[in-house]
Amino acid sequence: MPIGTRARVAAAAAGCALLASCSSGSGTPPAEAEPTPHGYVEGAEETAEAQWRLVIAEAGTGEVHLFDPVTEESTEIATVDGVQAAGTDGRFVYITGASGTQVVDSGVWTVDHGDHVHYYKTEPGTVGAIDGTGFTPVGDPAVTVLNSAQAVVPLDRVALEAGEIAPTGDLQAQAALAYDQRLLAVVDGAVQVLGRDGTLESELAEPCLEPQTPTITRRGAVFACQDGALLISGEGDLIAEKIPYPDAGIDGGFHHRPGTALLAARSQTGAVLVLDLKERQWRELEVQHAVAVSATGEDSPVLVLTEDGVLQSFDPATGAELARIELTTTTGGAPPTIQVDTARAYVNDPGGTAVHEIDYRDDLRLARTFDLDFRPDYMVETGW
Repeated sequence: MPIGTRARVAAAAAGCALLASCSSGSGTPPAEAEPTPHGYVEGAEETAEAQWRLVIAEAGTGEVHLFDPVTEESTEIATVDGVQAAGTDGRFVYITGASGTQVVDSGVWTVDHGDHVHYYKTEPGTVGAIDGTGFTPVGDPAVTVLNSAQAVVPLDRVALEAGEIAPTGDLQAQAALAYDQRLLAVVDGAVQVLGRDGTLESELAEPCLEPQTPTITRRGAVFACQDGALLISGEGDLIAEKIPYPDAGIDGGFHHRPGTALLAARSQTGAVLVLDLKERQWRELEVQHAVAVSATGEDSPVLVLTEDGVLQSFDPATGAELARIELTTTTGGAPPTIQVDTARAYVNDPGGTAVHEIDYRDDLRLARTFDLDFRPDYMVETGW
């Protein structure tokens, strides 16, 4: 049975200070309160390692399942009528349905402090619904921005964690993301720097026409524009650099392991493009008919799944093919996706009713195949 909708989180501190005035009069001072542990999150359990989860939706039934690759256990957590797409900000999953977008809390996430990280888990469940469809989320600990061709919606991340959907304002933009404790928004080709309250602080010199879904990396924020990738970096005074496409533009935005500065995309001509942000350089891979791509990290393979169900890996520096494996069953419906974390890649196989776990650093070794009792039509990985 689906896990029930999460209730609003309400914290109430009992009156310990008041109890001190009602003591027995023994004269013994009250014990000092335990200090709050570093990284403490109320209502969550901190873990020693990342808690990866696959959130998988079946188009026909609308069932949404939470799959744990460690235990290989699957739990139905929601039902969304007419599933058409899914995206995630690392914890929350945004599932497009026939009449809107359902927000699901996967209950796992990572907090990155730069020099160290914290891993958390809590009870999963549903949060609520949002008007609009086809959103691609990108966010930080304070704001998640939902980007689509029809609307850009910034959501209060703290409210989401409390089980509420609360837009932070009305953002009239073609694309946006949270960066450096501010918002970067493309408005009629101009890249505006906004305060968290939406007030205009400045405008960057480099324009961005026809922006696609932006992304965040350790080397800055990136917008896919009509004429190239726009890299925005720095703290305080931001620097915008345009990295022109080698030929035609990209189609569908960037795909990469969260945070990493090597990006992969399908070009408008059907090729596969790889962008190395460190070198500010594009490379075109000699592969056609790609249905899914993803970069796994700097100095790490780029993965490409083609229409015939073959998964290939490529050296991002030279473009040479490193390995290949016949993987998925060709079928109709939505194309498979490649989800990548620090150790494994996961490829959903709707036709084979399975998910394949790949060790991408070991010549695409098939580590495990998870046979399911439902079709994994749409899949994202959370816990990052």
